[in-house]
Amino acid sequence: MGTIASTANLGSVMPGDTRGNGQHERMRLPVVASLLGLGSGVVWSLGIVTARKAENSDAFQYLIWRSIGVIVVIEAIGAWRRQPARMIIAWRSGRTMVAANLGIFLASIAFVYAVKTTTPANAAFLSSLTPLVAMVFATFLGERLTRSTVIALAVGISGLIVTVIGDLGAGNMKGNVAAFASSIGFALYATCVRTDQQRDWSPVLSGYCALMVVVCSVITVANGLTLFPPVVDIGYALAHGAILIVVGTFMFNEASRHVPTVPMTVFTQTEMAFAPLWGILLLDLHPKGWTLVGGAIIFAAVVGKAAFDSTYGVPHSFVAVPDVPLL
Repeated sequence: MGTIASTANLGSVMPGDTRGNGQHERMRLPVVASLLGLGSGVVWSLGIVTARKAENSDAFQYLIWRSIGVIVVIEAIGAWRRQPARMIIAWRSGRTMVAANLGIFLASIAFVYAVKTTTPANAAFLSSLTPLVAMVFATFLGERLTRSTVIALAVGISGLIVTVIGDLGAGNMKGNVAAFASSIGFALYATCVRTDQQRDWSPVLSGYCALMVVVCSVITVANGLTLFPPVVDIGYALAHGAILIVVGTFMFNEASRHVPTVPMTVFTQTEMAFAPLWGILLLDLHPKGWTLVGGAIIFAAVVGKAAFDSTYGVPHSFVAVPDVPLL
């Protein structure tokens, strides 16, 4: 993408697209690009660790510095390439771009709040409903809900219910609701991208982070807290934004140039798979049995729908994770 490549690939040809002869063409996926797609989810999932390690800052303090990390790197790259300020373009390029900014803002602030208030597994599993929610939003673009979409949604919702059922009395419901809200915000962004798949949406990365700094600063001050948490926490947040988000996004976008939408959707589910794994290995946070069962159901719904579309060649019924990461 320019500073971070645009998501033009959302409308690209997928394995199984039907050509003029009525037959399904098969495409061999490039190995390096596929590994980059898988790796992008792994890199993004490490944000779970940095967010939880920043123990002496709340979600809003953390988001301020994480966003600053993103802005500094993206704007520095833009300046080096002699491109206009990305955050200004993000807010002066029409209503759809503004809506995209707001969608990612909701997704990001809700997800980090979820990470701070519920388990990494719950946060990852519930937010991974994004592709299914995006299919519902796609109806506003004139796309109809196919039978396979309705089935996938029903399975995904059942997984959501199973995931949260074990937390009804555990005090984690605010975090669970926030995690699901993040999938709604991300789906809004995906829908905005679908309105013009050839447009450069990369300014959104700086645009939503600028809004994040302003809003979270106001909330932090209103709560009587400092804008400067401990240096260690600031370091974790800056590393999350400047390294994990930017590097993961570059990996995703490079992969998305060569790997079609449906496989990319499956590949980025590594973010959902590795987030709870880091929770177990690095944070000593062990998910409940119900959480794992619910997560498996959601995973089956998302990957199953992607596999179905890939097999039967439905090029626009499935929305891949866009090029701005959730974390």
